[in-house]
Amino acid sequence: MTDHTPRIFIFGIGYSAHRLAQRLLAAGWQVAGTARTAEKVEALRAEGIDAQVFDRDRPLADADAALARATHLLSSVPPDKAGDHDAVLDQHGDTIARAADRLDWAGYLSTTGVYGDRDGGWVDETSALRPTSERSERRAHAEGRWRALYADHGVPVHVFRLAGIYGPGRGPIESVRRGTARRIHKPGHVFSRIHADDIVRVLEASIARPNPGAVYNVCDDEPAAPQDVTAYACELLGVNPPPLQDFDTAEMSEMARTFWRDNKRVANARIHDELGVELAYPTYREGLRALVAENAA
Repeated sequence: MTDHTPRIFIFGIGYSAHRLAQRLLAAGWQVAGTARTAEKVEALRAEGIDAQVFDRDRPLADADAALARATHLLSSVPPDKAGDHDAVLDQHGDTIARAADRLDWAGYLSTTGVYGDRDGGWVDETSALRPTSERSERRAHAEGRWRALYADHGVPVHVFRLAGIYGPGRGPIESVRRGTARRIHKPGHVFSRIHADDIVRVLEASIARPNPGAVYNVCDDEPAAPQDVTAYACELLGVNPPPLQDFDTAEMSEMARTFWRDNKRVANARIHDELGVELAYPTYREGLRALVAENAA
């Protein structure tokens, strides 16, 4: 008897991809994939995930065998400074290309950082990529390589440009609880963000409605000033918000400053109109309230 159970192989089962893996397991899928350490691999295996170690210096021992039964593929491995900037494609791009006819869907998790700075203006999926940092330039290059897998080999690749991710254990609620929250004031500056569970909603919707070659912005409906988000988290937790610090004089690492280099509003109409996604957390307010409620339960 032929086994028709869908099977996804996930390169890089990190924060967001792990939540997708858990949802698919609960829905009866087979889930396989990779992590960077033996300890994480063992933990994933304990959940029923067929995991193995992978990074640039430790490629899969038999990539063809690992992907042989996969009906779906996802990469959440970020680009790096080595090779051609994408460890998955550098090591196993040929294997993925050969799997094109067997795959019903493939996804690559990118970021909205590829759009660069728009001085507070809006961008959508048709906007030109204008990365302003070396990190974002690597991301745009890696994204282009994944999109080329569809154009050149027919791999059914979908690209998801994620905004700032928050969720359980990650984001403003956690930083307020740890006492590390800051309120940086840079007039007119906004960020887009997305709850991790809404990332999963978008990925599941795309899997249900494949459109190879498509690109989706994955963010909520309201770009917002970060100091307002922190203040709301403090209000929910019943603590005084930290004082506002002027961006120009605030002490922060150069890495941190790169996140403030880009000021844009990211449009998400495509996930609504094409995929029919209804976000569980359309703004940061619903998302933060839910996180506080979950912790109190």
